[in-house]
Amino acid sequence: MRLATFNLLHGRSLTDGLVDPDRLAAAVTALDADVLALQEVDRDQTRSGRLDLTAIAARALDAPEHRFAAAVVGTPGELFRPLTHDDDGHGEPLYGVGLVSRHPVRSWQVIRLRPAPVRSPIYVPGPGGGLVLLRDEPRVVLAAVLDTPHGPLTVAATHLSFVPGWNMLQLRRVVRALRALPAPRILLGDLNLPAGPAALLTRWRPLGRRPTYPAGQPRVQLDHILADRRGLDRLPPVTAVNTPLSTISDHRPLIVDLG
Repeated sequence: MRLATFNLLHGRSLTDGLVDPDRLAAAVTALDADVLALQEVDRDQTRSGRLDLTAIAARALDAPEHRFAAAVVGTPGELFRPLTHDDDGHGEPLYGVGLVSRHPVRSWQVIRLRPAPVRSPIYVPGPGGGLVLLRDEPRVVLAAVLDTPHGPLTVAATHLSFVPGWNMLQLRRVVRALRALPAPRILLGDLNLPAGPAALLTRWRPLGRRPTYPAGQPRVQLDHILADRRGLDRLPPVTAVNTPLSTISDHRPLIVDLG
């Protein structure tokens, strides 16, 4: 079983600043993941051609199961608002996370996280970028209980706040929420935390420790695949970890092979 997490930067290439659906599909195909968590995912956004990026990823992997969970209606860094309910924002631009699976899904669950109450500086890559003071947006966790050859497996995708400290509080809440779902449990995503704090806060086992950001010359691991130690013995061992350079995004994907 191959697990992967990838912050897409809404499918944008740093080379030309464009979002090309064929390039996105090729980048996802190259991962060949059985379970893929996606962050910074657009749906119906003008900047990404009003594409459904999660659906493109699912087709690229020939995966029958996929879902997108919006964190906000609108565009982060510009104009956006929180969702008022899970079906809010129909026909409007949405931004959030996605989860794609080649294994059947027994159930889905969405967990919503409040934004940090303060603005925080963040580096925006590409032309016109730089250090900007941003208002944090709400975050979302998308969890699925899968039927796998190794039995039921809970997987969850998320992208936590860039505000220091607040992301730690969010991570603790995510772990508590996932404990209500069947073991084994695996959390995949951009946690905006280095490997040490992420493992220490959760007490979950990192399945792959490799730097993932920035993509060109990675210096820090922001993207993680963490497994709850409870029930971990039901899964095969890690046999390979990889962070290949992709044609899109300012992050590298993190890939972990089990068995």
